[in-house]
Amino acid sequence: MPKVEKPGQHFGKSVLDWLLEPSDPGVRYLALRDIVKADGKELAIAKKAAHTQGPIAEILSKMNKEGFWVGPDASYFPMYTASMWSVILLAQLGASIEMDERIARACKYLLDHFLAEYGHFSSTGAPSAYLDCLQGNLCCSLVDLGYADPRLDKAYELMARYVTGEGISPATDKKEKVRYYAAKPGPVFACSGTMGRPCAWGAIPVMLALSKLPVEKKTPLMESAIKMGVDFLFSKDPATADYPLGGGTKSTGKPSGNWWKFGFPVFYSTDVLQNVEALARLGYGKDPRLANALQLIRDKQDAEGRWPMEHDYAGKIWVDFGPKKQPNKWVTLRALRVLGMDI
Repeated sequence: MPKVEKPGQHFGKSVLDWLLEPSDPGVRYLALRDIVKADGKELAIAKKAAHTQGPIAEILSKMNKEGFWVGPDASYFPMYTASMWSVILLAQLGASIEMDERIARACKYLLDHFLAEYGHFSSTGAPSAYLDCLQGNLCCSLVDLGYADPRLDKAYELMARYVTGEGISPATDKKEKVRYYAAKPGPVFACSGTMGRPCAWGAIPVMLALSKLPVEKKTPLMESAIKMGVDFLFSKDPATADYPLGGGTKSTGKPSGNWWKFGFPVFYSTDVLQNVEALARLGYGKDPRLANALQLIRDKQDAEGRWPMEHDYAGKIWVDFGPKKQPNKWVTLRALRVLGMDI
C-alpha cells in the first residue's frame, strides 16, 4: 500500500480502500496498477478477475465470434455500441489482448474492415469521413490494448500528417488519395464541426495517442505534431476550455458545458481532466499553465476525497457505470491517476 497522504493532498486511505473493494474487480485492478503501482502476484490475480468478471467480460460477451459488435458493418453507428466504441471502451477499462484472444480478434477486425488503404479510420471506412477525434481515440485504444500491427503504424503516421499538413493535399485536389475533405478541411485539428477551425476535442485524443507511443517509435513528423498540439492546447487556459467553439454550438460560439463535467467513459466529448492527462503525459505536468486546471480538478473532490459522475452514457453503452451526481469509482480513478502524475 502507498503512503497515505496528508490532509488536503490527493487521497487518503479510505478512498484507496474504496477503490480496492473486491466487489468491483475492474476498478480494483486499475487502482492497483495505476495508483498503488503494484506488481507481481496480487496484480496478476486482479488483472485476471477484471477480465473474467465485471464490465470487460460483459462487453466481450456481446461481441460476435468474428470480432464485431451489433453487425458486421456497424463500425461507428449505432453510437455507442458499434465496434469502434466497444474497442475504445475496452481500452479504457484496462483490457489486454494477452488476457483474452477475443480482444485481439476485435482489434484485427477493425483494421481489416474499417481502416482505409492509407491509414484513415472513419465512420464509413472511406478517407472522406476521417476525424481527428476518432483517429486519435482508436490509435490510442489499440496501443493500450497491446495490439501491434504495421497498419497501426501507418495510421499513426497519417494522423501526425493531418496535424502538420505535411504530405496532405488540399481538399480541392480531388484526384489525390491523401488530402483534406469537407469533414477534415485543414491542419492543426481543423474540423467541420468547429466551422473549419481547430477543435480541442480532436486535439486531445490525438495528443493522448501520441503520448502512448514508445520514444523509439516517435518520428520527427510526430514530434512536430506533438509540438503543434501542445502549443494549441496551451493557446488558452485549459481550465476555461475557451478553444474555438470548444465542442460548443455554432449559434453561441461558447464551449460545451461537457468540458467541466467529469465522467466515464470518455468518447469524442472530452473534458478538462483528459486535457490535463494528455499534457502531463507529454511532459508538461509541472507547467504553470496547468495550475488553474489542476485546481479545478481538486475542487471537484468531495470531503471524503471522491469525485462524482457528472457526464455519462447511461442506456447508450453495454454497461452502466453508476448514477449521476454520486461519488463514482471510475471518475475518482481518472482524477487520482491524473493528479498522481509528475505534476
